[in-house]
Amino acid sequence: MSPHEHHHPSAAHSHAHGHGPAAPVSRHLRKVIAAVLIPFATAVAIGLVVLWPGGAPPHKPSGVGFDQPTEQARVIKVAEVNCADVHAEQQPESPSPTGQPPAGGADKGKPCQQTTIKVTTGKNAGRTFQTVVTPDALRHYTTGQDVVVSYSPKAPKELQYAVSDVDRTLPMWILAAIFAFAVVIVGRLRGVLALVALAASFVVLTLFILPAILQGSDPLVVAVVGGSAIMLIALYLCHGLTARTSVAVLGTLASLLLIGLLGSVFINWALLTGNTDDTTGLVHGLYPDIEIRGLLLAGIIIGSLGVLDDVTVTQTAAVWELKEADPSAGWRKLYGAAMRIGRDHIASVVNTLVLAYAGAALPLLLLFSIAQSSVGTVATSEVVAEEIIRTLVGSIGLVAAVPLTTLLAALVVSADRKGTGASGSDSGAAIGEEPAAGHMAGVGVGTDTPTGAAESRPGRRGGRGGRGRRRKR
Repeated sequence: MSPHEHHHPSAAHSHAHGHGPAAPVSRHLRKVIAAVLIPFATAVAIGLVVLWPGGAPPHKPSGVGFDQPTEQARVIKVAEVNCADVHAEQQPESPSPTGQPPAGGADKGKPCQQTTIKVTTGKNAGRTFQTVVTPDALRHYTTGQDVVVSYSPKAPKELQYAVSDVDRTLPMWILAAIFAFAVVIVGRLRGVLALVALAASFVVLTLFILPAILQGSDPLVVAVVGGSAIMLIALYLCHGLTARTSVAVLGTLASLLLIGLLGSVFINWALLTGNTDDTTGLVHGLYPDIEIRGLLLAGIIIGSLGVLDDVTVTQTAAVWELKEADPSAGWRKLYGAAMRIGRDHIASVVNTLVLAYAGAALPLLLLFSIAQSSVGTVATSEVVAEEIIRTLVGSIGLVAAVPLTTLLAALVVSADRKGTGASGSDSGAAIGEEPAAGHMAGVGVGTDTPTGAAESRPGRRGGRGGRGRRRKR
């Protein structure tokens, strides 16, 4: 085989190695990983079948909060009227203790808005009703605006409909389209797969997790089964059915178990009931069989799942790339280098999680900031302690995921490459007489070690014998 013929296969292999997917692991390691993941995936599938609810249980609407029929409507007329004429005068407010004028004083004397609204859907489509908006109201309407109205069939006819919200369909769809466009443009095929995984997660959440909890199944069991299904679908769909993804799945699973254990211990120890807002109270009133404390723990597990996926996938990819850059590195060296990356990741992710919870509870934090109580009293009140425990339990799981996943990935990738490296070094020593040929054979070993080395040696001996015969002539 001529040097030119040796060059092309090696160049092609080098390109695939640098830009293609990670090298597959050995058959033995695939069996070991499969021995763990296949029973787990089977258990998740069985859990989905056993707990599958078949839809939310029927119930009669209570007419409270979200539990009431709604229809679409449109504002057809807005007129300014005297507030006194429509019996909507503002109540006088007492001055504040500091002597400041009462809030809303600037609105005194302003006219009210009498809004005429036409119902556009439902059995009473076409009916109109009026509502009065005071000057100090946070929401005002314009002609042609679409709104959502609640329907109370037992109320008097003139009071059966009331505006409950505005229609946000258009801006929400536009924002979703911008998000999808950005994901696809930047992520390309991987971005498309991420959107598919997001849709699948939404399907599991709406068709399994929520109805199963409403049917009375244990919220913790439902969250573990549903969250595991979301994890398997999202990770394998976005990152492929590879050993690298399987290691990330194992790291995520172990961290979820830790979060579930810590959450259960501290929710019970802190005597949290989970019933801290009107929505939770309404759910418990409609479905008394739901275990509210388990619902709180289920929320912690599902809320931590997305960030856990990010951490475990990143750490696994870091270990694999470090091994590609330095094939001779052992698992200790890989673990140390990847942990330096992981520590930076820990700092940013924990801060992100804390700020996400703080942002969601910002009105509550503002309320307590003006309360006449100490910081300790506020922090240990149930409504705040629930958010603190939720944040800290999730953060501990994230922190633990970094060294755990990194160690697992380092052990797997090091064990996988050990046999290949030995074969490559043996072949290189056998053909180390000619540096150029030795380099080409070394690349060939990465693909097929014994055959490549055996084929290259006879070729070189035949070449030398041919040159010897020409010298004799």
